Amino acid sequence: MKLLKSAIAATAVALCLGSFPSKAEVCLGMACMYNRMTPVQGIDATIGQITEALKEIQLMQTGSAAHHGEGGSEIIIGYIKEALKLTKEINANDKLDRNRNRANDYLKKARTSVQGGDLNLASEQLIQAEKRFAELKGMIDLTQADRVSQQTNLLNRIMDTPDPAAGARAGAIK
Repeated sequence: MKLLKSAIAATAVALCLGSFPSKAEVCLGMACMYNRMTPVQGIDATIGQITEALKEIQLMQTGSAAHHGEGGSEIIIGYIKEALKLTKEINANDKLDRNRNRANDYLKKARTSVQGGDLNLASEQLIQAEKRFAELKGMIDLTQADRVSQQTNLLNRIMDTPDPAAGARAGAIK
């Protein structure tokens, strides 16, 4: 009887394990939480959410969103929150990441303005955020000057490649 119970338990475990997909659909770790899209797609999706929030603000200001009432500001806040979530997809290099965080600050300020009821200020901040996110597309690829400025003397010693410009600022390279 003990042997029969063990055989049934082993068969059940084997069947359960066999029911999981064995392809690359199984994803573990932090990398799978994000990285569902490329940085350019993330920028475009974020700008799309900002545009939707701006449209909703415009509808509320013109009075054609009177049916929304107090829920109109919740819809705008929802768009801003979704845009903030999508910005986590925008990650290509350190320069891009720093500027993405600065653009996020405008989204957060806009959310606070909407919560405070100041739609004009929120609209200005969303326009500024949209502009800053659009500028991120130009920062995706590091320029050669950026790459040179990020090199360190240690890296050059390891590679045995002396480089007098390593560690210099981009403007100081001659």
